[in-house]
Amino acid sequence: MAPPLFLLFLQLLVLVCSSSAQAQNISLGTSLTTQGPNKAWLSPSGDFAFGFRPIEDNSSFYLLAVWFDKISDKTVVWYAKTVEQEPQPIQVPSGSSLLLTSTGVLSLRDPTGREVWNPGAVGAPYASMLNTGNFVVAAAGGSSISWETFKNPTDTILISQVLSPGMALRSRLLTTDYSNGRFILKLEAQSAALYSMAVPSGNIYDSYWLKTGNITNLAFNMSGRIYISMDNGTQIDLASAAVGSMEDYYHRATLDQDGVFRQYVYPRKLSSLSSPTWTSVAIQPENICDAMTKVGSGTCGFNSYCMFDGTKNQTRCVCPEKYSFFDEQRKDKGCKPDFQPQSCDLDEAGAMGQYEFNLVNNVDWPLADYEQYTPIGMDECRQLCLIDCFCAVAVFHDNTCWKKKLPLSNGNMASTVQRTVFIK
Repeated sequence: MAPPLFLLFLQLLVLVCSSSAQAQNISLGTSLTTQGPNKAWLSPSGDFAFGFRPIEDNSSFYLLAVWFDKISDKTVVWYAKTVEQEPQPIQVPSGSSLLLTSTGVLSLRDPTGREVWNPGAVGAPYASMLNTGNFVVAAAGGSSISWETFKNPTDTILISQVLSPGMALRSRLLTTDYSNGRFILKLEAQSAALYSMAVPSGNIYDSYWLKTGNITNLAFNMSGRIYISMDNGTQIDLASAAVGSMEDYYHRATLDQDGVFRQYVYPRKLSSLSSPTWTSVAIQPENICDAMTKVGSGTCGFNSYCMFDGTKNQTRCVCPEKYSFFDEQRKDKGCKPDFQPQSCDLDEAGAMGQYEFNLVNNVDWPLADYEQYTPIGMDECRQLCLIDCFCAVAVFHDNTCWKKKLPLSNGNMASTVQRTVFIK
């Protein structure tokens, strides 16, 4: 019986060779512009396009990107980034161009002709947009690939794509904002992990999903299974679901802005009975609200709490009563009090006259404790928080009281969180 890694290699080799055979090679001297008919190069099937994609929130600027082109939702799956220590998406103004030069260099240029990006390939005889969604630049001689989007991923992987140790996926800030988000999936020689990060510094916090071992790759195979391979032949699912065939569905997997790695499908055949959309069929971690328990703000930001809908694989962020989001578009920035915080100059009588509590059940912020009492009653717990100017929340459970101070972090609401919470 052939080893699993050999079968994977053979399967991908057949696919790549088949796609290459159908490829419409892009010849030297060919160019794209942000305006006019030549905005993109299509794959032979027409499923994917490589070229200029207007940014949703600012249509006068463009990404150099790969996207699904046949569907109404022109979903971007790759975009060019800078090569600095903390790479950022490249956004170019109207009038920019992309040229495969006569010397075999793929060059992105602004309206003045200044080069703003190239992938480093030199002497390429041609480039191709493959049916897999992989844009490739051929090496000199044309018998191999010198650069490809599949080896330089952003936030998404596609069917047949394989990641090697040292490669990573980085979430966006928002669906329509391609700036670096707060989460990263890193594949290293000894581990595969999901981490939250500090933006904009890029400092990495503790992992919230982790697998260790001698890792060889992460693969998205033809049956829709996404798994991590170890050097001993072990395979660990990152996301795996009973999904439709490639003939019936488009497939992608994306590290989303809330830190969840989601596998999606989209029907190829349109139905008059419903509007097609990307559907999440598998996720990692299973519940992001439970997974976020360490340093950092969590998936929803400071002073908010996270609610997870397992039937839809979706996260919802909520502000406590009398708090509101700093930014309704970017709820990960957290919530601010809609009242004047308690002054430490108030005496006990003044605090009792000016402040009250809102009661919430099944919520907790696990990292904001600064004092604990046990055994104690609920009324006394509430009173101790009321007269303490540092106390923003009192949490009571099983004759134990925890005082919490702002900012509250990693908030989670779920039926399994057995807590009575008093928010001052």
